[in-house]
Amino acid sequence: MEQTIDVPEGVRVLDADGCWRLLAAHDIGRFAVRIDDRIDLFPINYLVHDRAVYFRSAPGSKLVDLGHSPEVTFEIDGQSAHHVWSVVIHGVASMLLTDAEVDESGLRALRTWYPSDKFNYVRITPMTVTGRDFFKS
Repeated sequence: MEQTIDVPEGVRVLDADGCWRLLAAHDIGRFAVRIDDRIDLFPINYLVHDRAVYFRSAPGSKLVDLGHSPEVTFEIDGQSAHHVWSVVIHGVASMLLTDAEVDESGLRALRTWYPSDKFNYVRITPMTVTGRDFFKS
């Protein structure tokens, strides 16, 4: 049975297409992964391809955390003169293991803003995608 959610006046629930349009139009988000009793949060630059989120990573805690717990949350948000919006993905992160996967994703062309070699390629496959648009008064 589908659950009905009461949405207050001034808040609009975004449909999946609206969420993906916002995701595709931006390139910086926040990636959260649980490890033991804490949650690590990382700013990442990303791209969208075939309704999945992709990013590059250097070796480090982000990849170690994913090895322990591949279920992740990814979020972007923004604002304009009259709106504040947010999109949240709950999904599963996995490493891209073949050159063909990396080439198809477009990640080789993704320029990263952190000055290190990033030869680890990650896909977040969504389980849920939700978004809200809040009207400023």
